[in-house]
Amino acid sequence: MNATSAAVATAITFVWLGMVLAISFLEAPLKFRAPGVTVPVGLGIGRLVFRALNTVEAVFAVVMIVAVAVGAAPAWIIGPTAAAAVLLLAQLAAVRPYLNRRSDRVLAGEKLPRSRSHLWYVALELLKVAALLALGIGLLTL
Repeated sequence: MNATSAAVATAITFVWLGMVLAISFLEAPLKFRAPGVTVPVGLGIGRLVFRALNTVEAVFAVVMIVAVAVGAAPAWIIGPTAAAAVLLLAQLAAVRPYLNRRSDRVLAGEKLPRSRSHLWYVALELLKVAALLALGIGLLTL
């Protein structure tokens, strides 16, 4: 893989990984523990934050794919790159629409029983973290 593509891919991988860890596994659960933050307020904040995170992730995924393609990356770099992109796509296409519909109902004042549907998003997020970590380590060994 050429040096410029490897440097771009490495930087993006670790920034992406850091953003996912900070937002999904630190900010998201902590906001609901803050004094005065109700479920509707937390959902409203979460929707804004995750919309922004997912937008940045989509841009990162595209740049990563281009860097890997242009840089003629080996197969062991292509695999985790594709995995991270596919996992993000699954979150955006399969899980987020359901979570958005549910949060719309809660924000409209509907009383719903507690849901475990966000656990699908978390499971995909854990897999994405593993893919990004594997990718980052692979890129550092080039």
